[in-house]
Amino acid sequence: MKFLVTAALAGLAFGCAPGAASSNDSIEIVIEHSRFRPSQVEVAAGTTVTFVIRNDDPIAHEFILGDAEVQSVHEQGTEAHHGDKPGEVSIAAGATATTTYTFGAPGELIIGCHLPGHYDYGMRGAVEVK
Repeated sequence: MKFLVTAALAGLAFGCAPGAASSNDSIEIVIEHSRFRPSQVEVAAGTTVTFVIRNDDPIAHEFILGDAEVQSVHEQGTEAHHGDKPGEVSIAAGATATTTYTFGAPGELIIGCHLPGHYDYGMRGAVEVK
């Protein structure tokens, strides 16, 4: 499933009242069976998005947003908990967490979970910045 988020459409796409004041757009991501749903989203360059990530799994996960280099660093890294950097958050089993990210130039970014074996299992998604 793929979503397009722009400042003009965000209120309608995510059930906010038309004209509702907000400082940014939001996208809900659900984690279930070690998969991100939706696994692909599109955002407009320059958009600030708050990701609301709900972990419906009985195990913890991560939400790491970045390019291939960021994903590689995290796959090799040892950070036990995320939440201090935009686009990076740890989500406990059954919990919901948020992270806010401002998208720059057009291109593609990756969402990944780098707990042992999760990324290799396929726990990743894509964000297309247009």
